[in-house]
Amino acid sequence: MTGTGAGSPPVIEATVDELAARVRRVLAGSATVAPRILLGLCGAPGSGKSTLAAALVELLGAGTAAIVPMDGFHLATDLIRGTPLAERRGAIDTFDPGSYLSLLRRLRARDEDVVYAPSFRRGLEEPIAASIAVPRSVPVVITEGNYLLADAPVWRELRGELDAVWFVDVPDAVRLPRLIGRHVRFGRDKADAAAFAAGSDQANADLIERTRDRADLILRLTD
Repeated sequence: MTGTGAGSPPVIEATVDELAARVRRVLAGSATVAPRILLGLCGAPGSGKSTLAAALVELLGAGTAAIVPMDGFHLATDLIRGTPLAERRGAIDTFDPGSYLSLLRRLRARDEDVVYAPSFRRGLEEPIAASIAVPRSVPVVITEGNYLLADAPVWRELRGELDAVWFVDVPDAVRLPRLIGRHVRFGRDKADAAAFAAGSDQANADLIERTRDRADLILRLTD
């Protein structure tokens, strides 16, 4: 599951079942190596990170794995309302990486009975504090987000807390319609959704693409 996270990472094609089996193999051999496995899923908006994370947890079992999304560390709408950040929500500077890093370190330590993490409710477009419970007994934490591999202050420290980061690689021909559809489902009209996907979202995607060489592997999902 792990690699160097440097140079040109290997590209693999795999099904979700095969990826879950990969995690199980690492888990089986890690009992005396690490207190907990932290796996990161990175990729551009609309690449399917959240869907993959949920599918992995379903296959591994809720008692084995939990999801902690980076999106739980969005800055609140009230905080950025009326500022330039409001028009770029989802950009790297509209998150709180320090709190995210602190949470990952607590999860890594595995010395609390339960660690509570925030989620992000798309229907509200708001982070919800302490809405995910990660018991000490859970040995795998999957965290997914756009900027896990970003080479920027604080963000670059995240990489060191993760045992592996998989970069989810999806063609734009698949990713963009999926992203526009998501924006429409959560309240934007189609024209506004397409404009946001081509503007702020694409700027974010370009930044994320430049970080892919810091991943352990490039992942292309197959059926």
